[in-house]
Amino acid sequence: MPTPIKMPALSPTMEEGTLAKWLVKPGDTVNAGDIMAEIETDKATMEFEAVDEGTIASIAVEEGTEGVKVGTVIAMLAEEGEDLDEAAKAAPAGDAPVAEPTEAKEEEKDVVPAKAGTAVGSAQPKATPASAGVTDKDRIIASPLAKRIAEQKGIDLSGVKGSGPNGRIVKADVESATAGAAPAKAEAAAPAPSAPAKPATLGGDLDAPYEAQKLNNVRKVIAKRLTEAKQTIPHIYLTVDVRLDALLDLRKQLNASLEADGVKLSVNDLLIKALARALQRVPACNVSFQGEELFQYSREDISVAVAAPSGLITPIIRDAGRKGLAQISNEMKELAGKARDGKLQPHEFQGGTASLSNLGMFGTKQFDAVINPPQAMILAVGAGEQRPWVIDGALGVATVMSATGSFDHRAIDGADGAQLMEAFQQLVENPMGLVV
Repeated sequence: MPTPIKMPALSPTMEEGTLAKWLVKPGDTVNAGDIMAEIETDKATMEFEAVDEGTIASIAVEEGTEGVKVGTVIAMLAEEGEDLDEAAKAAPAGDAPVAEPTEAKEEEKDVVPAKAGTAVGSAQPKATPASAGVTDKDRIIASPLAKRIAEQKGIDLSGVKGSGPNGRIVKADVESATAGAAPAKAEAAAPAPSAPAKPATLGGDLDAPYEAQKLNNVRKVIAKRLTEAKQTIPHIYLTVDVRLDALLDLRKQLNASLEADGVKLSVNDLLIKALARALQRVPACNVSFQGEELFQYSREDISVAVAAPSGLITPIIRDAGRKGLAQISNEMKELAGKARDGKLQPHEFQGGTASLSNLGMFGTKQFDAVINPPQAMILAVGAGEQRPWVIDGALGVATVMSATGSFDHRAIDGADGAQLMEAFQQLVENPMGLVV
């Protein structure tokens, strides 16, 4: 019996993805563990492995297709001895792939796709106002496209006879109907899901030339999560100036001693350790707000912002407070490389108890970062620069950077946040605490 290959959920937050590339074609034989495709999730591009052996009978979703729902059949796998043509025809109806939206497919949008792990073909039309067009009063059943056309033409759907399943009104029924005197009822004309409205422009010759670019999955998630963060999290910002001279001297000494081991510490490696140690000293900031509960973490997992070609991603140095600087440095180099190549695994970027974002290498002096939910704080550090500084009671010149902590005020009080910033400042200015 042929086996349907479904769109996998490659991360806990994944609801749909882009089938970026097929690495097999119909007629190819695969074994368990073979890489069949590359799938772009909401975080990264990941490889999809075969779990059974057999022969690829058909490809149901072409590479490059966006918005493929988890659980959608993307290919059919024939067992040994099965006829490939028959296996190719065995893809269950109703589990069709999500492709570019068309008027014909818009008629079927209110059929709930089968979720991963459920029986194929068990999806049923969902009788809700938003998806099946059913009103509580008149029990009018219409497809989203039919309702939209009816609204545009001023047709009252209560007078239209449906030719679809269970008397459902479809596009053809509305197009053949005559516009009535009464406009379509509001409750029966719930708008169909449609593409987001284009942003307002000045129009005509006043518009600067531009090229519209589709958002990749990573950018969509960034936009959604950060909008949610700014709308729902009451941010409080605390800034301190930190003298870096002692840290830079220590880094120089450590790199000289570690050169034979092939380890080269960056300033960011030391700042990761400093934030983790500061969280150990002020555990009230190593928390997250969870509705009616406050989660208090006993480990410092530091998410570090990395600029990847697809967008911002935050690989995690787990248990950073208990790791040595050399280990943090090696892990960070490996994770940053995988992030830029889009090869991070879910366990390498999901979770984290606090975040660090460093824009100092770009010359940014100071900035306020947006909290990465469900975390309750993020530390933003700017560039180290020569500034006037009082040294031993006399005015001198020191290397100083500005660091700003963004705190979720629901979970962290201002005084606790200030203590964390003070602990971070002390650890950086007296950095021997980072090597013990």
